[in-house]
Amino acid sequence: MDGSSNNRPQKKQKWFFFLVLSLLVSSLLIFLSFLISYTSTSFHKTSFPDPEAPYFVESRLKISPTSKDPIPRIAYLISGSRGDGESLKRTLKALYHPLNQYAVHLDLEASLQERMELVDFVQNEPVFAKVGNVRVVVRSNLVTYRGPTMVSNTLHAAAILLKEGRKWDWFINLSASDYPLVTQDDLLHTLSTIPRNLNFIEHTSDIGWKEFQRARPVLIDPGLYSSQKSDVFWVPGKRSLPTAFKLFTGSAWAMLSRPFIEYCLWGWDNLPRTVLMYYANFLSSPEGYFHTVICNTEEFRNTTVNYDLHFISWDNPPKQHPHFLTTDDYQNMVDSNVPFARKFSRNEAVLSKIDSELLGCNAHGFVPGGWWFDGEDASVAVSYYYRSANTSILRPGPGADRLKRLITRLLLQEDFRSKQCI
Repeated sequence: MDGSSNNRPQKKQKWFFFLVLSLLVSSLLIFLSFLISYTSTSFHKTSFPDPEAPYFVESRLKISPTSKDPIPRIAYLISGSRGDGESLKRTLKALYHPLNQYAVHLDLEASLQERMELVDFVQNEPVFAKVGNVRVVVRSNLVTYRGPTMVSNTLHAAAILLKEGRKWDWFINLSASDYPLVTQDDLLHTLSTIPRNLNFIEHTSDIGWKEFQRARPVLIDPGLYSSQKSDVFWVPGKRSLPTAFKLFTGSAWAMLSRPFIEYCLWGWDNLPRTVLMYYANFLSSPEGYFHTVICNTEEFRNTTVNYDLHFISWDNPPKQHPHFLTTDDYQNMVDSNVPFARKFSRNEAVLSKIDSELLGCNAHGFVPGGWWFDGEDASVAVSYYYRSANTSILRPGPGADRLKRLITRLLLQEDFRSKQCI
């Protein structure tokens, strides 16, 4: 009995000892965990920022790199209005290449039937259906040539091509009254030799008479808010020239790099949107919007080539529109070495001469090239000619030599840099 009584206090003491020890260890672990967490947080709060880190979000956004693919790709907008459906289809076929991307648009002045015929044409053309690189802007815009709706339509198409058009390097805006003077193999071959950040856009800051006839008057384009097309009109009063940016003007037709188009749509500063709102009240805004944006942006002003790559014949003095080109202008078009010409009336005879002598169009209206078999039987369906495996093969012809001479002259001029954004 006495031995059993003496062992009980010893067992209680051992049990109590282990309890205390476990509490001490747990407390120590909790304390160390808290200490480590506090030290880490304190260090983070008191750490010095990277002296090279930008202070503004705009500084973190960089110009997207250009493509390294051996053959460049072009995104085309071809637009038209009432009665332009057949001309647009012809221009599209003459410009077609599987590597490129295309957006075609007939504005709301065209009838619903004409617009639906364009949709059916694109959907049922075997080559377009097979490659899937031609898109119809189904939600047509109301476009007033002299107003800002033409700029908004161009930006609309560019946004579609950025979202759905996969890879491309340059954006070219054309109308149904434009036509190529070289094949796409000629054009892509020549462009593969130059930097892809270049922007071919005719421009000048010497706005001259346009200051008093376009910059100072304030106009309204009903196409921005009306479903019925009507001409622009002016409101009383004048405005001063802008001081937040410098105005530039030039040709409405351009070949713009993908990085610059991305900037116009997703600009990391507010300049593209500010200038767009300013040009909403400007006569013939397509002749100034892109020019003013690019020349007021440090990252892009030194990428300009002061040329629009078009043959255009103006009256002297120039009128609102150039005169229509005919066979009388054919040799001048060829000698200009440019890739595009405008403007052509519907079914103008000189277009057939261009097809046969410069482009080599086949019976289907397409231009043969490295991607296209020269079939002997003209009755064979177009889809049998298409070879997806050979879309990266180019067969440049005489047009490439002409275009190379033009590009070389433009880029190697002694005053090339002095013509940028002046």
